[in-house]
Amino acid sequence: MSDQPATRSTIRPLRRLAPRLPWGLSLGMALVLLLLLAFVVAAIAAPLLAPHDPLRQSLLLRLRPPGSGTASAGTFPLGTDDLGRDLLSRILFGARASFIVAILSVTVSLTVGTALGLAAGWFRGWTATIIMRVVDTMLSIPAILLAVLTVAVLGPSFLNLVLVLGLTRWPRYTRVAYSSTLQVASLPYMRAAEMAGARAGRLLFRHVLPNIAGPLMVVATSEFGLMILSEAGLSFLGLGIQPPAPSWGSIMSAGRQYVARAWWLTVFPGLSLFVLVLCVNLVGDWLRDRLDPRSVGR
Repeated sequence: MSDQPATRSTIRPLRRLAPRLPWGLSLGMALVLLLLLAFVVAAIAAPLLAPHDPLRQSLLLRLRPPGSGTASAGTFPLGTDDLGRDLLSRILFGARASFIVAILSVTVSLTVGTALGLAAGWFRGWTATIIMRVVDTMLSIPAILLAVLTVAVLGPSFLNLVLVLGLTRWPRYTRVAYSSTLQVASLPYMRAAEMAGARAGRLLFRHVLPNIAGPLMVVATSEFGLMILSEAGLSFLGLGIQPPAPSWGSIMSAGRQYVARAWWLTVFPGLSLFVLVLCVNLVGDWLRDRLDPRSVGR
């Protein structure tokens, strides 16, 4: 009997043998969260962690390779850029800029999109028709193209960057809020509360909004990574964070002409952008699986 091959019931998938952590976390997901937390801490504590002033220029120290330094200026762990500024310090402060822009732009788009989606799903009729036709029109225009044109017309600035990114991505929230509101509004307890005399504002903010918050948070998480990429892309084109303020996109833009002789100017900020967006997307997928009722029991 001991020589018989193991049955399917005795062979578990490798993912079931992996160590499990609280809240349904796998070991890999825990590492992703820790890495994302490290980015957040680095952005918040950038003034404390940065070894040098990110704006201080010294042409005598330009294009120094990683690990180089002098007795007077100290060591540059990731090298210096074309103006002699410490690359590590600029990457740390660039992470702060990316997080601030992403948080503010997601907040703007989430607020606008959710409000319009709630109104369309609750009042329906001509209100829903007008709002959803505007949504269809906005979705037919490439968001990055609209952002580039708008920033080019209004002029590059931090406020314009946040408003443009926020006001070009609200249709996705509106669609999710609209469909979720339609489902919640048709539930029996909602009809009973409405017949009991509850006003629309109370029903929307006390009953509908908490029930649709899960899908909206999943969308916000995925949009967060997109906002970071959009900010880096606009800064790369010179339409985002303006020099000398550090931004990952502007650092790579300035370093593209030195790729052959100073590879670190594009590799390190590009790698940071890749890892951060990857972590955000993986967390978004994990949240979607946790908040999607259809994934329970898989």
